[in-house]
Amino acid sequence: MAELSTVARPYAEAIFAVARDDKAGLASWADQIQRLAEVFDVDAVRVAMSDPRLDDQQRTSVFLGLVQPPVDKTLTTFVELLVANERLILLPQIAEQFQALRDAAEGVAQANITSAFPMSDEQVTQLLQLLEPKFGLKLKPHVQIDAALIGGVRVQVGDQVLDTSVQAQLLRMRDTLAV
Repeated sequence: MAELSTVARPYAEAIFAVARDDKAGLASWADQIQRLAEVFDVDAVRVAMSDPRLDDQQRTSVFLGLVQPPVDKTLTTFVELLVANERLILLPQIAEQFQALRDAAEGVAQANITSAFPMSDEQVTQLLQLLEPKFGLKLKPHVQIDAALIGGVRVQVGDQVLDTSVQAQLLRMRDTLAV
């Protein structure tokens, strides 16, 4: 069976193409698609959507009734399409890929910053000012703490990793000494 992300890609690209041309803007679309994905992520909703006693119209009606505030007509039609094709399960991947397409269109990238210690907003801002020219993109930070790093930070942007942690330096020394 194909990976869910592979199957979700054409749906994400199609809805992105529609959103890009809409005057409401990509932010509005991203918010609505994220709300759809969040509703589907609820275990009880996933179970209800797979209930064989419900027909497509009932599934669509129940699902859209749970989304607050309601999504616009185009996304309602999109949900109807997903239900009819038994692809509602793709909503989390569609939302993720839509966000990636939006980021690429806006020249933005997600920066996953892992620090050994909590970072202040000022420290995150300073780090971003150093990293943005290096990556050539506007970065949106997502900071998490991992004491196993001992010190320093690890930054991941897409498939690129910049690891200046003490843990990484110790591992490099170990590998050098082991040779």
